[in-house]
Amino acid sequence: MGLDEDALEYHSTDPPGKIEIATTKPTNTQRDLSLAYSPGVAAPCERIATDVDQVFDYTAKGNLVGVVSDGSAVLGLGDIGPEASKPVMEGKGVLFKRFADIDVFDIEMDSDDTDAMIQAIAMMEPTFGGINLEDIAAPNCFEIERRLGDQLDIPVFHDDQHGTAIISGAALLNACEIADKELSELDVTFAGAGAAATATARFYVSLGVPRENITMCDVDGILTTERAEAGELNQYTREFASDVPEGELAEAMAGVDVFVGLSVGGIVDQEMVRSMAADPIIFAMANPTPEIGYEEAKNARDDTVIMATGRSDYPNQVNNVLGFPFIFRGALDVRATEINEEMKVAASEALAELARQDVPDAVVKAYGDQPLQFGPDYIIPKPLDPRVLFEVTPAVADAAMESGAARRSLDVETYVEALEARLGKSREMMRIILNKAQTDPKRVALAEGDDEKMIRAAYQLVDRGIAEPILLGDRDRIEAISETLGLDFDPKIIDPSEGDLDAYADRLYDLRKRNGVTRSEAGKLVEDSTYLGSVMVETGDADALLTGLTHHYPSSLRPPLQVIGTADDADYAAGVYMLTFKNRVVFCADATVNQDPDADVLEEVTRHTADLARRFNVEPRAALLSYSNFGSVDNEGTRKPREAARRLREDPTVEFPVDGEMQADTAVVEDMLSGTYEFAELDEPANVLVFPNLEAGNIGYKLLQRLGDAEAVGPMLVGMDKPVHVLQRGDEVKDIVNLAGVAVVDAQHE
Repeated sequence: MGLDEDALEYHSTDPPGKIEIATTKPTNTQRDLSLAYSPGVAAPCERIATDVDQVFDYTAKGNLVGVVSDGSAVLGLGDIGPEASKPVMEGKGVLFKRFADIDVFDIEMDSDDTDAMIQAIAMMEPTFGGINLEDIAAPNCFEIERRLGDQLDIPVFHDDQHGTAIISGAALLNACEIADKELSELDVTFAGAGAAATATARFYVSLGVPRENITMCDVDGILTTERAEAGELNQYTREFASDVPEGELAEAMAGVDVFVGLSVGGIVDQEMVRSMAADPIIFAMANPTPEIGYEEAKNARDDTVIMATGRSDYPNQVNNVLGFPFIFRGALDVRATEINEEMKVAASEALAELARQDVPDAVVKAYGDQPLQFGPDYIIPKPLDPRVLFEVTPAVADAAMESGAARRSLDVETYVEALEARLGKSREMMRIILNKAQTDPKRVALAEGDDEKMIRAAYQLVDRGIAEPILLGDRDRIEAISETLGLDFDPKIIDPSEGDLDAYADRLYDLRKRNGVTRSEAGKLVEDSTYLGSVMVETGDADALLTGLTHHYPSSLRPPLQVIGTADDADYAAGVYMLTFKNRVVFCADATVNQDPDADVLEEVTRHTADLARRFNVEPRAALLSYSNFGSVDNEGTRKPREAARRLREDPTVEFPVDGEMQADTAVVEDMLSGTYEFAELDEPANVLVFPNLEAGNIGYKLLQRLGDAEAVGPMLVGMDKPVHVLQRGDEVKDIVNLAGVAVVDAQHE
């Protein structure tokens, strides 16, 4: 099937379209319905009637945007009418929800009367927290936005104008840094004089480009003062009329630093690119065909051509989805009355700054594992980069508060954490750990420290104040990779090939000489970064160890078990995964270490996992799992979890509810616990699930993760005498950073 056929099937599959209304409160019982509607709904109505601002507290208004269009200027399709524009507006709603968790009603209006549209939209102000105008033809769009902005007390934003301006503005800031050009000295030529071009030109002036340095061209050539005086330009394009002789686009491009294309494809050739100033910046954003092709522009000259387009199949895509969801998110959360210039500039600057940071592995994978590093081919973040939400949105909210557009104030640091939580429960949980780690960073030895991921993780640990990393590996390789990646930091490096490991070899020999290790073998073993890191932690030269990134889990676990061993109050180590669902967190043990645990092991693993849960500020409720419920089957397998649960219940030092043996659904379904098994010690569903053996644990957590759409953090090793965590082969940088944070908190706890 071709793309058109795929798209038609995608949109027509039952139910047709791309959006639906979902309830956010329980509607399962008669009482639920009486609260949702009559008679309970009267209470919030009366509150709002006495104080209209309470509409934000009792309704969805504060998270609801109206996407409004008349279908007169749909991108790439033109004036196709309101009904035909509805798939586009629904798509806009999908992007709002997907990237910023904002709900949308799309409103398609059958009117070509500007006054009527303004009146109709204005009458909908009580419904929405903001209005996104979309695909409305110029010059009507200018008038509609301006007048609605004056009339309404909620943000009104025409994305076709300002979205491109903000995103390309971020690209311009970074392109200037790479090309060593000053905004105040730029000469800029625009091809196109429509809504996007005029808004972008105005925005560049806000960023610092002198108005007199901007030349704008339309289909008839350069916008000149002579043409303005002759009445050829409208009130919105007259401001960019230049006091120069009339000429064509080719003449306007000669000698300029920046070309901005917001017109039609194929109007720029290589000779025009060669006529530009040194290291030119070219934003050819006509879609689907740019004003000049990417390869054609790059190959036009020998110096650096910094090129951006509106296409996803080339580097530096200027995509409005990097802007509007996050701008509205910040505006809605501070209940802004408008989206002003200060907020737009803040969004652009935050995007530019984000592009200079290390790119998460998940983003790199999403774009085919192509290298993404700040430079000529990466000057704007990718749309699927989740960090845009908690980098751009707080900047917009802060600018709204500073400029007086906000009706309520937020603590920006706390707000960032709330935004991170919108990306998933695991981010919320990890934020708890990372905040604790930042209060007292510890020394974390990173085995396999010359791996690129370890080096990038070490940089983030330093940059975010989470830990003091010690990279164990080849010094020259570590320094070369750091330089290539542009990581400006000076971590502690221990290179086994440089010698000076005798003290560690002696200590390893002392610990293992009764286990068949000679002094000579100890000298060889400490050249292995996992053995070296284990001895460093055992001797107190490091506070924690991370290993296992490039090795099999059992072989990575063996050295710390041999050297560090289990804690004084522990005989067994165990591997725990934290699984985060939308509104629930569960800790699953043991998923990596003990193959066939007896009652002693299960009892100890439960204690350790409960302690781990508390470090995440989760009060543990433990269930020891089996395929039977409370003695319904009696055999050796079911007796082990039953006995472990009994011991824990009878131990006065155990300060958390625990029960078992029980089936998995009994443990996590409240109705089964309180109804069928009202005698159970758990009065709420369990959040610590202890599996009866390694096979069940590994299968169970993976099924929960995949079928339950959960995020997994771990495995976290519990029961060790000193903090050690073994990574999974292929873990991403964020996984290393997260486990390092857990290790730091473990060390603080020690």
